[in-house]
Amino acid sequence: MKKTSVSNWFKSGEPWVWLNAGAVAISVIMVIGLLLLIAVRGLGHFWPADIIEARYELPGQPAYNLVAERVESVDVPTAQLREAGIDIPEGEAFMQRTLVKTGNRDIYGSDFRWVVDAFLSDVRKPEMLIAAERHEWGNLYGYIKEVKEAGVVIAETEDKTPTESALATWQAFEASIERATEIHDDIYQIEKHDIGAINHGLERLRLKQRRYELNNKLTPEALADLDAERAELDIEYKGLQQQLITLYGEINRDTVVFEAMDGTVLELNVAKVVRAYRPNAMNGFGKIGFYGDKLWEFLSAEPREANTEGGVFPAIFGTVMMVLLMTILVTPFGVVAAVYLREYASQGWFTRVIRIAVNNLAGVPSIVYGVFGLGFFIYFMGSSIDQAFFPEALPAPTFGTGGLMWASITLALLTVPVVIVATEEGLSRIPRNVREGSLALGATKAETLWRVVLPMASPAIMTGVILAVARAAGEVAPLMLVGVVKLAPSLPLDGNYPFIHLDQKFMHLGFHIYDVGFQSPNVEAARPLVYATALLLVIVIALLNFAAVTIRNHLREKYKSLEM
Repeated sequence: MKKTSVSNWFKSGEPWVWLNAGAVAISVIMVIGLLLLIAVRGLGHFWPADIIEARYELPGQPAYNLVAERVESVDVPTAQLREAGIDIPEGEAFMQRTLVKTGNRDIYGSDFRWVVDAFLSDVRKPEMLIAAERHEWGNLYGYIKEVKEAGVVIAETEDKTPTESALATWQAFEASIERATEIHDDIYQIEKHDIGAINHGLERLRLKQRRYELNNKLTPEALADLDAERAELDIEYKGLQQQLITLYGEINRDTVVFEAMDGTVLELNVAKVVRAYRPNAMNGFGKIGFYGDKLWEFLSAEPREANTEGGVFPAIFGTVMMVLLMTILVTPFGVVAAVYLREYASQGWFTRVIRIAVNNLAGVPSIVYGVFGLGFFIYFMGSSIDQAFFPEALPAPTFGTGGLMWASITLALLTVPVVIVATEEGLSRIPRNVREGSLALGATKAETLWRVVLPMASPAIMTGVILAVARAAGEVAPLMLVGVVKLAPSLPLDGNYPFIHLDQKFMHLGFHIYDVGFQSPNVEAARPLVYATALLLVIVIALLNFAAVTIRNHLREKYKSLEM
């Protein structure tokens, strides 16, 4: 009797339901766990960690003063430490070893080192220890000794405790940083935008003159007009250049003298400091405010220090813009192809072969599409476009090199099978009597398709677009061949005509992760940014998909009554 009940239970299919439910639950837990791991490792990087000062003395080696941030701790076998040349006493099987960030890469050669916790002594967290983020050479840790203005000392202290003179020196340093930051922003505005616009105008005039020469239309009147425009731009450029000379003279006025952990005294130009802070003196609200500033910098600033510092805004912008262009390109092509296969093509062997080919294209490795995009779009089509429309720019390529347009088209080609299949499925689910009712009321086949069939199939079309966005946004391999770069000097969208520069190279979050994770000269410094950028890429893809899902749900509710 018991055997029969177990057999009936298996025949009912309930065990497989529970098995599938368990598999789904495990998958969800793994995904959530992965996202939490990425979030903790990535977002924790922006928190202002305390700086310790301690005495570090390994057996048989001279002791030295250590000033650093704790990064991570691991338990290692004592045998491994002995193999590394550390004289470890017998009796301990494992000892804790900590990776610390000492900064000051320009002094020590590297800004990370491993220490054995058991040999740290006199560990403390002085409030006057300073962490200074720099445009180059990473963080600097130490004590402020002097602040100078045009070579004249305006504040100095020998105290390493928060005395009145030490706090006054710190406040003078903060004021110098604020002043240098304002001047730096003015310089950035002039160099990046104002002079950039002038250079763009001069290049436009050069190409215009070259075009006149190729077409034998360079008359004295046309040349005089071009020279007049150049003269105006030159006058404007000289004025901006004079402003830059003045600003560079002002920004290099202030310096600060630091004392590092080994007693090295370093005089640093304040203009090289991005920000400075005293983490040991911060309360909870201060650290939260600092965390918010760092997180905003990560989202809105440009990268620096070989992409291991600063922000990733150009990569965010390039990723979103490429996905939007890809979506605009792939949707009409995929829908037209699906409509033809479902509504117009005779359902014979040839149509079945086309469908098999479309399904097979969905499984082709993405790098193959990248090679095709490089060979056909860039070398063939791009070179032809340059010769036909941009001969004045040759031999410098315009569209005959990787850029935003070719990357978007390549990914549109990669994802078009997904849109075709999803659209065909949506068209096949529309009842036949809906088409026949429209035709019976006097509508043509084209009107029925445009006004009835496609609106009802729009949720399925959006499903295809969602799948296309999810795949394209995370692709890296083909983009390495057709337009993505490590660092783009300007965004593909700006105030210079024609405003959207489809021929320009761009940055991408996926490639940024690859570059920072595998090409960075400073692996330890780059590791947290890999996690943070990976989390950001997931969020960007989720937001793009959420927008598409919202549109799909709206369309589904709008045309639900027609399906009934």
